[in-house]
Amino acid sequence: MSKSELHFNPDYPTNQGETMEKVDLAAMRHSTEHVLHQALNRIYGADRIKAAMGPATEEGFYHDSDHVDPSLKIAPEDFPAIEAEMKKIVEANMPIRREEVTFDQGRAMFKDNPYKLEWLDIFEQRGDKTITVYWTGEEFVDLCRGPHVEATGQIGPFKLLSVAGAYWHGDEKNKMLSRIYGTAFHTKQELEDYLFRQEEAKRRDHRKLGQDLDLFVFADLIGKGLPMLTPKGTVIRRELEKLVLEKENAWGYQHVITPPIAKTELYKTSGHYPYYKDTMYPVMQVDDDELILRPMTCPHHFMLYKSKPRSYRELPLRIAELSPQFRYEKSGELTGLMRVRMFCLADAHIICQKEQAKEEVKRVLTLIDEINAVFGLKRGEDYRYRLSLGDRSNTEKYYKDDAAWDHAENVLREVLIEEKAPYFEAAGEAAFYGPKIDIQMKKISGQEETAFTVQYDFVMPKRFEMRFVAPDGSEQEPVVVHRSSIGAFERTMAFLIEYYAGAFPVWLAPVQAMIVPISDRHLEYANTVKAQLVAAGIRTEIDASGERMNQKIRAAQLQKIPYMLVVGDKEIEANAVALRLRTEENKGAVPVADFVAKVAELVKTRSLEIWG
Repeated sequence: MSKSELHFNPDYPTNQGETMEKVDLAAMRHSTEHVLHQALNRIYGADRIKAAMGPATEEGFYHDSDHVDPSLKIAPEDFPAIEAEMKKIVEANMPIRREEVTFDQGRAMFKDNPYKLEWLDIFEQRGDKTITVYWTGEEFVDLCRGPHVEATGQIGPFKLLSVAGAYWHGDEKNKMLSRIYGTAFHTKQELEDYLFRQEEAKRRDHRKLGQDLDLFVFADLIGKGLPMLTPKGTVIRRELEKLVLEKENAWGYQHVITPPIAKTELYKTSGHYPYYKDTMYPVMQVDDDELILRPMTCPHHFMLYKSKPRSYRELPLRIAELSPQFRYEKSGELTGLMRVRMFCLADAHIICQKEQAKEEVKRVLTLIDEINAVFGLKRGEDYRYRLSLGDRSNTEKYYKDDAAWDHAENVLREVLIEEKAPYFEAAGEAAFYGPKIDIQMKKISGQEETAFTVQYDFVMPKRFEMRFVAPDGSEQEPVVVHRSSIGAFERTMAFLIEYYAGAFPVWLAPVQAMIVPISDRHLEYANTVKAQLVAAGIRTEIDASGERMNQKIRAAQLQKIPYMLVVGDKEIEANAVALRLRTEENKGAVPVADFVAKVAELVKTRSLEIWG
């Protein structure tokens, strides 16, 4: 879909055309949310709608409010009128003024708003001495810590996007509020580019495409967040598994299988239990043991390592597993295949000497680049790295060993620098047992999401008393590199469905060729062609329905099938097929043997070409 196919409103609110002074974007978006709040008060009345909160976000802003008048319902069709009122406030260029007040003054100012009063209680309880409010002109004031732009005239083009329900404080036990999402940018072009990406994201939404292409389903009787892959979806999953096994075996990994359940004591030993217990499933009492579904695989692999004495000659030992794991996600956070309650991770743990860790991390990043290249993903364009660091002051969350943290963070930083990898640093995002490199995938919407990680672990070897015999005969402690080569298969499938918009490369397509007989008398030849394709490993179906040929072709194109092979009298006579591509190209008559050879080569090499 090109941008010309989207219809943009030529009257987007803007104050100074295509260019304006580049004020801080987050402050501008926060100020836009205040303008939304002010416009809602003007239109609906502050006695009918009570604002709760409204921060800026990475994508724009949102505004939560309680419609105390039950007859008040704000829907997307109301947005033009709200935006028009917001535009008036922007064009008035009202000054935005910060004021510091006491708690008593704040309670007097917001005496009719229970949500603001609750915030004041929270701020006072945490020890704040004063609070800040922000005035927009002399008409509107809100409890806020800022920052904001200096005047409403500095707010750039904005757009209200959607409305949804949201629980107060995100707690399902609290009241459901109305949440309006919006965004703002410095220029109209930036806004239009953003809206184009959002339209593309909707068109490519893996939940919709997964249903349209019959890839996965959910059933209430099975449970939320527990997808079932259909035969077509399973083809994609198995092809991804084959890719992982092939690449990891070539890179020296040894694959194992361990139980998806273990004694709770295992996770208390690892230290995971206090950190992850809220996202782990309930303990099961079985005979004399307390068992729990595993949220991660590393402790199992450590026990494999400890099953016999180890020598330095065995290191680095690369233990890998296609590992089912279980984590509790709140109902409101479940999203198709992206967030589920059971997933299968291409997991591995590299147990090595301390001086080997740097090279092993480099090898992992190279493997990740190699696998991503198969999908056509480019480092720096489709994904980059985040160096997630620990907070030394947070001794509750992070293992206390400053020297070990310094060394581990430096190792990962040096790898990223030496590999000329695009990366940025994020404080406080490390795992409790060490720093990590997060692989940040760029979605069609422009958002980044962590796909999987590479972690340097200096804590688990201590907790599990892992040892190896050094060349001098002494026992020494290894370090562990936790890593995934492709992430969770479910999440990877969701990402790829959206990345390809369902039009998978030939090697990954669930059905690679659809044979379209012109009439029933051509079915026998169609079956002969199918037998040849299937024998060559090409996934093939025949459309034997009574529909017209063009309707059959259209149906195959909607299913994103790479090849449509039309067969009739001429094709039978020439032992050929009339080849059409899902791109609507007509390649004409192609001998069956030539088609088989060409497609088999594309599949074997996992080519991104459809014909060429």
